[in-house]
Amino acid sequence: MFKVSDIITTPPPDYASELQRKVYETFTEREIPFGRVDTDPGLTMEDCRHIDEKIGVRIIKTIFLCNRQQTEFYLYVTPDDKAFVTREFCGALGIPRVSFASAEQLWERTGVTVGATTILSAILPQAAGIHLVMDRTVAESEWFACTDGTATCFVKIKTHDLLEKYLAGKTIHFI
Repeated sequence: MFKVSDIITTPPPDYASELQRKVYETFTEREIPFGRVDTDPGLTMEDCRHIDEKIGVRIIKTIFLCNRQQTEFYLYVTPDDKAFVTREFCGALGIPRVSFASAEQLWERTGVTVGATTILSAILPQAAGIHLVMDRTVAESEWFACTDGTATCFVKIKTHDLLEKYLAGKTIHFI
Protein backbone atom coordinates (compact mmCIF):
# COMPACT_ATOMS: atom_id res chain seq x y z
CA MET A 1 0.00 0.00 0.00
CA PHE A 2 1.32 3.44 -1.01
CA LYS A 3 1.78 5.67 2.06
CA VAL A 4 0.38 9.22 2.00
CA SER A 5 0.12 11.25 5.21
CA ASP A 6 -2.77 13.49 6.14
CA ILE A 7 -2.38 17.10 5.00
CA ILE A 8 0.19 19.04 7.05
CA THR A 9 0.37 22.86 7.08
CA THR A 10 3.82 23.27 8.60
CA PRO A 11 7.27 22.74 7.06
CA PRO A 12 9.00 19.37 7.50
CA PRO A 13 10.91 19.09 10.78
CA ASP A 14 14.10 18.18 8.85
CA TYR A 15 14.98 19.11 5.29
CA ALA A 16 16.15 16.53 2.77
CA SER A 17 17.80 19.13 0.52
CA GLU A 18 18.77 22.76 0.22
CA LEU A 19 15.92 23.28 -2.24
CA GLN A 20 13.35 21.85 0.17
CA ARG A 21 14.57 24.22 2.90
CA LYS A 22 14.46 27.18 0.49
CA VAL A 23 10.91 26.30 -0.68
CA TYR A 24 9.45 26.44 2.84
CA GLU A 25 11.47 29.53 3.79
CA THR A 26 10.06 31.26 0.70
CA PHE A 27 6.51 30.17 1.54
CA THR A 28 6.95 31.69 5.01
CA GLU A 29 8.67 34.91 3.84
CA ARG A 30 6.10 35.55 1.13
CA GLU A 31 3.13 34.48 3.28
CA ILE A 32 2.04 31.65 1.01
CA PRO A 33 -0.29 29.20 2.75
CA PHE A 34 0.31 25.58 1.78
CA GLY A 35 -0.72 22.05 2.49
CA ARG A 36 1.71 19.18 2.10
CA VAL A 37 1.67 15.41 2.33
CA ASP A 38 4.57 13.11 3.12
CA THR A 39 4.60 10.02 0.94
CA ASP A 40 6.47 6.96 -0.18
CA PRO A 41 8.55 7.92 -3.23
CA GLY A 42 5.98 9.17 -5.77
CA LEU A 43 7.57 8.13 -9.03
CA THR A 44 4.73 6.74 -11.15
CA MET A 45 1.40 8.08 -12.35
CA GLU A 46 -0.29 5.47 -10.14
CA ASP A 47 1.62 6.81 -7.11
CA CYS A 48 0.44 10.31 -7.99
CA ARG A 49 -3.21 9.16 -8.07
CA HIS A 50 -2.90 8.18 -4.39
CA ILE A 51 -1.41 11.60 -3.64
CA ASP A 52 -4.09 13.39 -5.72
CA GLU A 53 -6.83 11.73 -3.65
CA LYS A 54 -5.33 12.86 -0.36
CA ILE A 55 -4.30 16.38 -1.37
CA GLY A 56 -7.51 17.08 -3.27
CA VAL A 57 -5.99 18.21 -6.58
CA ARG A 58 -4.05 16.54 -9.38
CA ILE A 59 -0.27 16.69 -9.22
CA ILE A 60 1.13 18.48 -12.27
CA LYS A 61 3.91 17.10 -14.44
CA THR A 62 7.17 19.05 -14.79
CA ILE A 63 9.58 18.17 -17.60
CA PHE A 64 13.20 19.35 -17.84
CA LEU A 65 14.31 19.89 -21.43
CA CYS A 66 17.27 21.27 -23.36
CA ASN A 67 18.25 22.22 -26.88
CA ARG A 68 20.60 20.07 -28.94
CA GLN A 69 23.64 22.12 -27.94
CA GLN A 70 22.65 21.80 -24.27
CA THR A 71 22.93 25.55 -23.81
CA GLU A 72 19.25 26.40 -23.32
CA PHE A 73 17.12 24.68 -20.66
CA TYR A 74 13.37 24.61 -20.09
CA LEU A 75 11.17 23.64 -17.13
CA TYR A 76 7.79 22.79 -18.64
CA VAL A 77 4.77 22.52 -16.34
CA THR A 78 1.81 20.67 -17.84
CA PRO A 79 -1.21 18.64 -16.76
CA ASP A 80 -0.24 15.11 -15.77
CA ASP A 81 -2.47 13.56 -18.43
CA LYS A 82 -1.29 15.69 -21.35
CA ALA A 83 1.13 14.00 -23.75
CA PHE A 84 4.33 15.89 -24.46
CA VAL A 85 4.68 16.57 -28.19
CA THR A 86 8.03 18.09 -29.05
CA ARG A 87 6.81 19.68 -32.29
CA GLU A 88 3.94 21.47 -30.52
CA PHE A 89 6.14 22.65 -27.64
CA CYS A 90 8.85 23.98 -29.93
CA GLY A 91 6.33 25.53 -32.32
CA ALA A 92 4.58 27.39 -29.50
CA LEU A 93 7.87 28.89 -28.35
CA GLY A 94 9.40 29.35 -31.80
CA ILE A 95 12.51 27.35 -30.90
CA PRO A 96 14.43 24.47 -32.49
CA ARG A 97 13.87 20.91 -31.39
CA VAL A 98 14.40 20.04 -27.71
CA SER A 99 14.95 16.78 -25.89
CA PHE A 100 15.00 15.58 -22.32
CA ALA A 101 17.97 16.89 -20.36
CA SER A 102 20.15 14.43 -18.46
CA ALA A 103 19.77 13.55 -14.80
CA GLU A 104 23.12 15.23 -14.15
CA GLN A 105 21.96 18.48 -15.78
CA LEU A 106 18.73 18.30 -13.80
CA TRP A 107 20.68 18.03 -10.54
CA GLU A 108 23.22 20.74 -11.45
CA ARG A 109 20.65 23.30 -12.56
CA THR A 110 17.66 22.61 -10.32
CA GLY A 111 18.97 20.74 -7.28
CA VAL A 112 16.59 17.81 -7.75
CA THR A 113 16.77 14.22 -8.83
CA VAL A 114 14.61 12.48 -11.42
CA GLY A 115 11.11 12.08 -9.98
CA ALA A 116 11.28 15.34 -8.02
CA THR A 117 11.41 17.87 -10.86
CA THR A 118 9.55 21.03 -9.86
CA ILE A 119 9.14 24.62 -10.96
CA LEU A 120 9.73 25.53 -7.31
CA SER A 121 13.46 25.09 -8.03
CA ALA A 122 13.34 28.30 -10.09
CA ILE A 123 14.23 30.24 -6.92
CA LEU A 124 17.70 28.68 -6.72
CA PRO A 125 20.63 30.76 -8.03
CA GLN A 126 21.81 27.93 -10.30
CA ALA A 127 18.38 27.89 -11.99
CA ALA A 128 18.83 31.42 -13.33
CA GLY A 129 18.54 31.32 -17.09
CA ILE A 130 16.23 28.31 -17.24
CA HIS A 131 13.17 29.13 -19.32
CA LEU A 132 9.96 28.61 -17.35
CA VAL A 133 7.11 27.35 -19.50
CA MET A 134 3.59 26.62 -18.27
CA ASP A 135 0.58 25.13 -19.99
CA ARG A 136 -2.25 27.68 -19.89
CA THR A 137 -4.67 25.17 -18.33
CA VAL A 138 -2.32 24.83 -15.35
CA ALA A 139 -1.99 28.62 -15.02
CA GLU A 140 -5.78 29.00 -15.07
CA SER A 141 -6.36 26.39 -12.35
CA GLU A 142 -7.27 27.47 -8.84
CA TRP A 143 -4.79 25.09 -7.21
CA PHE A 144 -1.26 23.97 -8.04
CA ALA A 145 0.29 20.79 -6.63
CA CYS A 146 3.81 19.45 -7.19
CA THR A 147 6.84 18.05 -5.41
CA ASP A 148 8.69 20.26 -2.96
CA GLY A 149 11.96 19.17 -4.54
CA THR A 150 11.82 15.65 -3.12
CA ALA A 151 9.96 12.60 -4.35
CA THR A 152 8.51 12.06 -0.87
CA CYS A 153 6.71 15.35 -0.19
CA PHE A 154 4.08 17.06 -2.32
CA VAL A 155 2.69 20.56 -1.77
CA LYS A 156 -0.53 22.31 -2.72
CA ILE A 157 -0.77 26.09 -3.04
CA LYS A 158 -3.05 28.52 -4.85
CA THR A 159 -1.86 28.95 -8.45
CA HIS A 160 -2.16 32.71 -8.01
CA ASP A 161 0.30 32.52 -5.08
CA LEU A 162 2.73 30.50 -7.19
CA LEU A 163 2.65 32.96 -10.07
CA GLU A 164 2.32 36.26 -8.21
CA LYS A 165 4.29 35.63 -5.00
CA TYR A 166 6.58 32.61 -5.30
CA LEU A 167 7.74 33.25 -8.88
CA ALA A 168 7.43 37.05 -8.63
CA GLY A 169 9.79 38.71 -11.06
CA LYS A 170 10.36 35.54 -13.11
CA THR A 171 9.43 35.39 -16.79
CA ILE A 172 7.02 32.58 -17.55
CA HIS A 173 6.00 31.60 -21.07
CA PHE A 174 2.39 30.38 -21.24
CA ILE A 175 1.50 27.98 -24.06
